[in-house]
Amino acid sequence: MASAAPVGVFDSGLGGISVVRQLTHDLPHERVLYFGDSANAPYGTKTPDQVRELSFRIVEDFVGRGVKAVVIACNTATSAAVNDLREHYDIPIIGMEPALKVACDAGHGTRQRVIVAATPLTLRERKFAALMDRFKASHTIFKQPCPELVEIVESGKLGDHDLVMRTLHDYFNQYDLGEIDSVVLGCTHFVFYRDYFRELLPASTAIIDGNEGTIRHLDVVLESLGKRAPEDAEGGVELRNSDPSERIADLSRELLEFGR
Repeated sequence: MASAAPVGVFDSGLGGISVVRQLTHDLPHERVLYFGDSANAPYGTKTPDQVRELSFRIVEDFVGRGVKAVVIACNTATSAAVNDLREHYDIPIIGMEPALKVACDAGHGTRQRVIVAATPLTLRERKFAALMDRFKASHTIFKQPCPELVEIVESGKLGDHDLVMRTLHDYFNQYDLGEIDSVVLGCTHFVFYRDYFRELLPASTAIIDGNEGTIRHLDVVLESLGKRAPEDAEGGVELRNSDPSERIADLSRELLEFGR
């Protein structure tokens, strides 16, 4: 049986809107409740316990609003909280992790040189360490924390070309980028920088994120439970944020339409 109940999507701030964009593109009949926790952003510099507490608060609200599934559109919150959330709630909890497997598999057996750009907490959590352990013997993997990229999106400065490129150069000039096979965007905020990364990187370097795979997984889960939205349903997005300012509301709407 199909379900018209909404899907809850949350992030530490505005980055998860990039996941909502993918969701509405791939599953246009679904209703989406988005919650950005900009009042507590960034999560990437918090402790795991703090992130877990914030995540539980958000998911509890989602459950009270009758969601049929939750997407944690945040690699940091996934690392810190997904297992505990799954134990506590009986609805599907879809997490995200940096798409390192996709980057490594792209070499079809040849050694790949991969930079994983993410928040400091994502890169130091056990979940990412376990992921990296699966591939580090066969591939060369560099961990690159980029906390300022989160702050640029949250402050509405994504359109400041000079600021963004200067920040990217500060993080990536240490690498011989001509020798890098791919850069993994391991934070949903970073997906908004795809064109900037394309300007920074050689044409031969792939830029990989996990948004499409996450929504594909959500679709499979909903299908298996008979909870996909009816084909004649009209999808839509409700944007909410812990920061009630008009600036954040306007910025959320702008990001939802970014580049369309």
